[in-house]
Amino acid sequence: MSWTSTERYRIRPAPGGLALVQELLNTRAIPPYGEDVLAGGGTGVRWLRDVTAAWAEEQGWPGPSGEPRAGDLERVRALRERLAALVTGEAEPVRAPTDVSVRPGLDEEGRVALVPAGSPGEWLEGAVWAQVLLAQADGTWQRLKLCREPACRSAFYDRSRNNSGVWHDVRRCGNAANLRASRARRKQRAAEAPAGE
Repeated sequence: MSWTSTERYRIRPAPGGLALVQELLNTRAIPPYGEDVLAGGGTGVRWLRDVTAAWAEEQGWPGPSGEPRAGDLERVRALRERLAALVTGEAEPVRAPTDVSVRPGLDEEGRVALVPAGSPGEWLEGAVWAQVLLAQADGTWQRLKLCREPACRSAFYDRSRNNSGVWHDVRRCGNAANLRASRARRKQRAAEAPAGE
C-alpha cells in the first residue's frame, strides 16, 4: 500500500495498522515538503477516498458507504488533531464516546477485528481508533512519535532499540536543533563574559 503523505517526508511507514494512523498525522503541512493534504476539498476528498479504499482492500473489509460528504473532511481534520495530542501525551480525557461505528469481524486466522462502517470520514475514524487500540494493546503505540523539531512535527515510527528517537531525520531535524542549541550556548557565553575579554 502506498502512504503518500508519509512518503513525501521520506519517512518509512510504521508497521501494520500504525501506518494508517501515521499517514493521517502526516497529512499536515510541513514546509518545504508539502501543503496540508486535507485543507482543500479536491485533494482532501481524493486522499480520503484513496486511503479508505486501499485500507479496506488490504484488510479485506467492506469500504465506506458512499462518497465523502461535506462534514467528512472536517471530521478527519479534528481526528488528526486529537491524534497528535494523543501521540504527544497532551490529550484531554474524553468521557463522552466518539460517534464512530465499528463492528466485530473475524480474520482468516480467527482473530477478532474491529471493522469500520459509515461514510468515508466515519469509516476512517473507526479504522484509526481501532488501530490505536490494537497498538496500545500490543505495546507499539509508544513508538509512534512526532518529530521534536518545531518546524517539522512529522509523525514517525521510532525503530531505535531503546525507543529514544526524537527526530524523524537526525541529519535534517536533529542537526537543525543541535545548531540552534549551539548558537544559543555561544550567545549565552558571550552575554555572560565580562566586558573587555
